[in-house]
Amino acid sequence: MAPNPRKSRILLVEDDHSILRGLELNLSVEGYEVGTAAEGKTGLKRALDEPWDLIVLDIMMPGPDGLEILRRVRAARKETGVILLSARGAEFDKVVGLDLGADDYLTKPFGLAELLARIKAVLRRRSQPAPPTAEAVARFADVTIDRERRRVSKGGNEVALTAREYEVLEYFLAREDRVVSREDLLENVWGFQNLESNRTVDNFVSQLRAKLETNPDQPAHFLTVRGVGYRFVAKPEAR
Repeated sequence: MAPNPRKSRILLVEDDHSILRGLELNLSVEGYEVGTAAEGKTGLKRALDEPWDLIVLDIMMPGPDGLEILRRVRAARKETGVILLSARGAEFDKVVGLDLGADDYLTKPFGLAELLARIKAVLRRRSQPAPPTAEAVARFADVTIDRERRRVSKGGNEVALTAREYEVLEYFLAREDRVVSREDLLENVWGFQNLESNRTVDNFVSQLRAKLETNPDQPAHFLTVRGVGYRFVAKPEAR
């Protein structure tokens, strides 16, 4: 008899008791191994001391807040997926969270089905190997992508990309010089169609520009196609 596959381990860090217990129950029913923490100090300790595949992390809570926990986790465990939970209207926190390395975010209140879809997408993308037909190393300008190790460097210096940022980059590389809509990205990279806002895609493209473009305010490679989406070009176009 084949051994049972290992359950994905998810840590929930949330100070709202009803949300915490409800998510713990539902994720356990879905087959995940779930750990919990009701405030930041315990959440940070568990996040750093135990192996997790994914952390669902509330931003606003006592002790170190979610952004500080995310910062510490990313410094120690780049391979762990992180989904942030943010208050409605906290756009600044979302952008900062993505910049610190969150894979995704959800705005409260949210539906269970939406959270489950995002969890599955992050876990799937994090574990997915590079396409077997792709070249082991890809390059554009002074950027090098080592697909076997999923490492990216610019000008010889390693650039820290989250798992989701890396998948967005790979999607663009495979569709060089083709127009890609936001809906295409949401469906093929996130694994579902738009459930919240196209701002999710825009934020991730902004992060790629900030990390990989020489001048993010005047991008040469990740170009906006107004009213549609984006287009990636390896060689800058004449201006």
